[in-house]
Amino acid sequence: MPEASIPYTPLRVDSARIPDFWLYRCLRRFSGFLAHILAFGFTIFLIILARPGTSLFSWHPLFMAIAYCLCMTEAVLLLSPETSPLCPLSRKSKTRIHWLLQLCVPILAGTGISFIVCSKNRSERPHFTSWHSIIGLITLIATCCQAVCGFGLLCPRLARVTAVSRLKLYHATCGLLVYLLATTTVLLGLYSDWFQAQIKGPAWYVCLVLPLYPALVIMNQVLDIYLPKRKSQT
Repeated sequence: MPEASIPYTPLRVDSARIPDFWLYRCLRRFSGFLAHILAFGFTIFLIILARPGTSLFSWHPLFMAIAYCLCMTEAVLLLSPETSPLCPLSRKSKTRIHWLLQLCVPILAGTGISFIVCSKNRSERPHFTSWHSIIGLITLIATCCQAVCGFGLLCPRLARVTAVSRLKLYHATCGLLVYLLATTTVLLGLYSDWFQAQIKGPAWYVCLVLPLYPALVIMNQVLDIYLPKRKSQT
């Protein structure tokens, strides 16, 4: 007599019962908290280093640091369910704040680029001759495209968007690429004559590492939280 087939049921592990799970959550929250501190700290450091008002060029690092090191970083981090400082708010409220912060990025970055253009025009120097300036321009264009895409997700009926779930996946993936472009732009700025004339030795290598940590936290946030969730729904 054939044996009755027993349906297979996958083993489910309750993460709350794992002894080390609380340590894992604490480490994740601490890493996110540290990313916030570094974003604010590095932005303030660049503003102090720029000494705004001393020259026309001094406004360029100020606006670019606020745009990419602060606004863009905080706009992505606040969407995290674990490391966001606005955890009590609803997902809809976080999304609106996220879009507003991301809208400030191209405005501030465009202002920063206008100052460097005016500064080079005054000194009669050529434009876009370094990788920092070229990648920075590409980053600004990509940021504007992401803001338009974000508006389509914020108001899908007004933008006549039908495939919202697919657009969210594309928006998250492209957003990560844009943030990596922004991080690359910041790192290339550390190789500029202006920055290396003021920061030298071991301090320069410390500054080289500081923008990378928030980028790693954000990369983990997008890949480990958002993308698996979208895959499970398909």
